Amino acid sequence: MQTFTHRLPGLILIGHEFTVPLDYHQPNGEQLTIFVRELVTPNQAHADLPYLVFFQGGPGSGAPRPDSNSGWWKRALQEYRVLLLDQRGTGRSTPVTTQTLARFTTPQAQADYLKHFRADNIVRDAERIRVALLGENGKWSALGQSYGGFCLTHYLSAAPEGLRAVIITGGLPSLTRHADDVYRATYRRVLEKNRLYYERYPEDREQAQAIVRYLQDHDVRLPDGARLTSRRFQQLGLAFGASDGFEQVHYLLEDAFVTGTQGRELSYAFLSHFAEAQHFETNPIFAILHEAIYCQAFASNWSAEKVRAEYSMFEANPDHQVCFTGEMIYAWMFDEYPQLQPLKATADLLATYDGWPRLYDVESLRKNTVPCVAAVYYNDMYVERIYSEETAQDIRGIKLWITNQYEHNALRADGEIVFAHLLALLRGEV
Repeated sequence: MQTFTHRLPGLILIGHEFTVPLDYHQPNGEQLTIFVRELVTPNQAHADLPYLVFFQGGPGSGAPRPDSNSGWWKRALQEYRVLLLDQRGTGRSTPVTTQTLARFTTPQAQADYLKHFRADNIVRDAERIRVALLGENGKWSALGQSYGGFCLTHYLSAAPEGLRAVIITGGLPSLTRHADDVYRATYRRVLEKNRLYYERYPEDREQAQAIVRYLQDHDVRLPDGARLTSRRFQQLGLAFGASDGFEQVHYLLEDAFVTGTQGRELSYAFLSHFAEAQHFETNPIFAILHEAIYCQAFASNWSAEKVRAEYSMFEANPDHQVCFTGEMIYAWMFDEYPQLQPLKATADLLATYDGWPRLYDVESLRKNTVPCVAAVYYNDMYVERIYSEETAQDIRGIKLWITNQYEHNALRADGEIVFAHLLALLRGEV
C-alpha cells in the first residue's frame, strides 16, 4: 500500500507499507507493518526499471533517510528503482523499543516476541514484499551493508529464486564459527585499532587515563541521570571501525575538562555529546539481539563478556593505557543504561537460549547460481576479514573485492564510487 509521495531536488520518494505475520509458522497470528521507501529520479518516474532492495546494517537500525540524490543511490538510480527497507522492529516498521516491549507482561513473553527479529524473518518479509511488487516469479537485486550482508547470505541460502543479483559491502559472515571465535577475532582487531588511534593522537593516552581516573573517583551523571562509568566510557571505541571514528573520539576527548567551582571537572558539553554518541537505548535490538546474529543451535551466553576476560588489557586502569572496546554487548549494560534496565531479564533469557535456527545452508551456497560480489575491507573491525574469505570459498561464483583503501563504512563515506566499482565487478567489466 502506498502511503505518501514526496519530492526533493532530483529525487522522488514513495512510501509503502506491507502487512506480514510476526511468526510465519502462524500466518494468522499477530501482524507487523513493514515500511519500504522507494526512490526514483524524476526523469525515470514512469520507466520500467528493475528493483534494487537495500538491507541496512545493524541489527536494529532503520534504512537511510535520504535528503538528496547523493551517495551510493545516486549511481544506483541511474538504472534501478531503489527500495530502502526498514527491517522489522526498526524505523517506520513496527518498532521494537523499551516502550513497545512494555506491553508484554513477562520477560519470557518479550523474549519469545524478539526471537522473531533475526535475519531469517527479515528475509521472509522481503520475499513477501517482492511477491507483492513483482509477482511470484519476479526477481530483484539486493544490496546489503554490514548486517545487511548477513541477511543476504541467508537470502542466498533460503530463497535464491527471488534474487537477480547480490552486492554485499562489509558483511560476509562466518557460516559455521561460534560467537566466541567471532569475538576473539574482534578483540584482536580492536586492540590494533587502539594502537593506531594512540599513534595518531598520542596526547589522548594521558587524557583518556585522566577521564577514567575522574570517573572512578566521582559519581558523574549524564544528562539523562545515568551514571557514566569507565567501562561505558570505553565503549566509545565502537566508532574506531569507521573511517572518521578516530576523529569522533579525539574531538570529544580534547574538550572533556573544564574548571568549575570545585576545580577540574568533566564538562556538560562533553557529557552531552558523549550521550549523543551512543545509540544502544534508541536502537535496543542492537543490544538485545546482537550476539544472537551469530547463534545457530547454540546460546551466546554473553560471549563478548566471557571472551573479554581473556584480554586483561581491556580492564579500565587509570595507571595504564586505556583500551577502548568495540562492537561488543555486555550484560552490565542492562544495569547501567536506563532504557535497557527494564529489559535485563529478557536479555538474559535470550543470551541463554540455545534454540536459534540455523541461518546458512552451506550445501545450498556451494550450488549458488545468483551472481554475487562482495567488498571485504582488509582491516575491518566489525566483520572479520579472514572469516569473510572463508565464507567466500563456500559461495559458488562470488567475486571478492578485498581492499585496504576503505574502512567498514565505505558505502556511506564514498558510496557512489564503491557501488559503481562493485556493479562493474558484478558485470565482469573490471
